[in-house]
Amino acid sequence: MNYNLPQIPLRTQKPRTNGITMVMDKGMSIQESINFISVAEPYVDLVKLGFGTSMVTPKLREKLAVYAENNIPVYLGGTLFEAFLIRNCFDEYLQMVTDYGLKYVEVSDGSINIPHSEKCGYIEKLAKHVTVLSEVGSKDAAHIIPPYKWIELMKAELEAGSEYVIAEAREAGNVGIYRSSGEVREGLVQEILTQIPQDKIIWEAPQKAQQVYFLELCGCNVNLGNIAPNELIPLEATRIGLRGDTFEFYLDK
Repeated sequence: MNYNLPQIPLRTQKPRTNGITMVMDKGMSIQESINFISVAEPYVDLVKLGFGTSMVTPKLREKLAVYAENNIPVYLGGTLFEAFLIRNCFDEYLQMVTDYGLKYVEVSDGSINIPHSEKCGYIEKLAKHVTVLSEVGSKDAAHIIPPYKWIELMKAELEAGSEYVIAEAREAGNVGIYRSSGEVREGLVQEILTQIPQDKIIWEAPQKAQQVYFLELCGCNVNLGNIAPNELIPLEATRIGLRGDTFEFYLDK
């Protein structure tokens, strides 16, 4: 904070276990990553190299080193995990993660269908080596999962060893916990929160209205993901009531 202002909510500090912001890097250059970190470092907790971009990103090791030097964990998109899995290359995936020195992985099944017990088995195996984030929900907008099933899947994945479960929304915020318009499936979200601890969920919320919804529902230290790099500072201001959308959230009435 550059100056003092009363009635500003208390944000958790790094290293955080809640109030996490996960940023999606879909192909920033090394210099862009350096520039991003120069303003974002206090506020970004995780960086995801979206879907399969890491495979085609030039100078990947150098880029990962930039984040590592600033103590920002990086993980690769869940779609890449699924791409290895569908090719029967799980062992190769684990070897690649180890080779690149990654400490986090995402396990998902949004693009392929695998038995849930099998998915939990992969979580268990990976959790012995790295911190696992597992994504729940389909990338297929026509595949509607009822609330009780979301809860069942999330519980099982946390028990299998996931540190956090990620509520699927894609980078556009128009599937999973959202309708195709981007509107929050409020009943689904509130039902999930009756059974799953808030601090164990990362809500993918790339759109401003979605971020505001979760800030109003859960407070300034809600875990949010799939944030675009250029939206990181605006989000932090929004979290503490310094944007019109949340201006009155923390004022004494």
